[in-house]
Amino acid sequence: MVQDIEEADVYDVAIMSQLERAKLLSTKLGANIYVKREDLQPVHSFKIRGAYNKMRNLSNDQKSKGVLAASAGNHAQGVALSAKKLDIKATIVMPSTTPQIKIDAVKQYGAEVILYGDTYSDAADYAKKLQREHQLTYIHPFNDDEVIAGQGTVAVEILEQLPEVDYVFVPIGGGGLISGMAAYLKHHKPEVKIIGVEPEDSSAMSRSISADKLVSLKHVGIFADGVAVKQVGENTFGLVKKFVDEFMTVSTDEICSAIKDIYQDTRVIVEPSGALSVAGLQRYRQSHPELVGKHIVTVNSGANMTFEQLQFIAERTLIGSGNESLYSIELPERPRALKGLIDNTINGLSISEFNYRKSDNEKANIFVGIVYKNKTEKDKFESRLSEQGYKMVDLSNDDIAKTHIKHMIGGKPPAGTKEQIYDFEFPERPGALSDFLNSLDEGINISLFHYRYTGGDRSRVLMGLETDRELKQSSLPSGFILKKAASTSVKLFL
Repeated sequence: MVQDIEEADVYDVAIMSQLERAKLLSTKLGANIYVKREDLQPVHSFKIRGAYNKMRNLSNDQKSKGVLAASAGNHAQGVALSAKKLDIKATIVMPSTTPQIKIDAVKQYGAEVILYGDTYSDAADYAKKLQREHQLTYIHPFNDDEVIAGQGTVAVEILEQLPEVDYVFVPIGGGGLISGMAAYLKHHKPEVKIIGVEPEDSSAMSRSISADKLVSLKHVGIFADGVAVKQVGENTFGLVKKFVDEFMTVSTDEICSAIKDIYQDTRVIVEPSGALSVAGLQRYRQSHPELVGKHIVTVNSGANMTFEQLQFIAERTLIGSGNESLYSIELPERPRALKGLIDNTINGLSISEFNYRKSDNEKANIFVGIVYKNKTEKDKFESRLSEQGYKMVDLSNDDIAKTHIKHMIGGKPPAGTKEQIYDFEFPERPGALSDFLNSLDEGINISLFHYRYTGGDRSRVLMGLETDRELKQSSLPSGFILKKAASTSVKLFL
């Protein structure tokens, strides 16, 4: 693999991306932090490297027949640009839920785009069918040695730009980037420590390593869609198992906080998967004081993000940084109760949000966000709440509270209502709601509905159904994902 990486020639389309010192992060973490700016590639992602290296090595016969790929994002653009450069016909199958900005980005390179299905799996299955029918070459996004070798050129550049590097933090989806980088780095500098970073809800690689076999996730998160892979490849699994030292998983809030930190240092807004390495570094640093003074590289893997995601990211950034907490606080339902809380307990702290709807004559649950300068302020506030007899629940880690409840004003259903609350993922396409409603049995009444668009190809829906029977995943149309909602916030507010 190392020889393949050294022989990979990707610079007809890719650039040697800048290794930029992150001054603010370096000061904050007490180390020399560098950002490998793969967001500066022509397609704003490292994916161009692997796609081009694979396609330049195709036989003349393969090139004449054309190539095929399934992707909703960065890989699609990498294949399309490579095909344009090599004068190869490219067909890209994308889910019908793909945001138009990503479809247009692929079409601008001259590739044919076919929209099929609601999910990446649907698109990939259809692409394999087209491959068999038309004898096209399938360009896999990660489980291919020539693709891996192309991605490994990122590591070649890092050792040229920063020979003294001590740690490298790399995002993981299917594993193409980290497997190529790790193989090269460990061969030329065995002492360098390589940390792979995944979202908590899309950790197929670290779970596979723990199980010592390929693990297929039943469900992956929708926020960091660039690394939302249910199963990693056999090729990447073997290399990662051999060469990667440790793995970190990070939350959505930590990713949002990292996006802000990267912006403050570089003035670029990276996509969620592109911020994984910085998010992982910040969590890792909390329990590893030995990082002080070390030379650390984080890989900004991409910056293809829809503008609509920014609102969601901004909302979650403070929580991810540890500077904001969300609470449910119980107040007696009487005049001036709120004034007493503000004057005597919150007492000068900044309030980031406040939500309340009367639903009981005896007590009220308010939803409030508090911003702190440091953990000491937080501890003092929570102590005052306890000393003054307020009942409080910290909702900072309650995903339903942060995604839905904070945007809702309502009340609890009438006494005796047989209601079940569900958390859904809907495909973001016209007609999705109609398809869902048509799948429900007649007689089921919707008692609550909150939809949240987050800028991607899937959206979150919180729904209450008046029914005795439990809804089953098997009863829903393809592309809809159901999770029974049983969070603290649901019990308090709904």
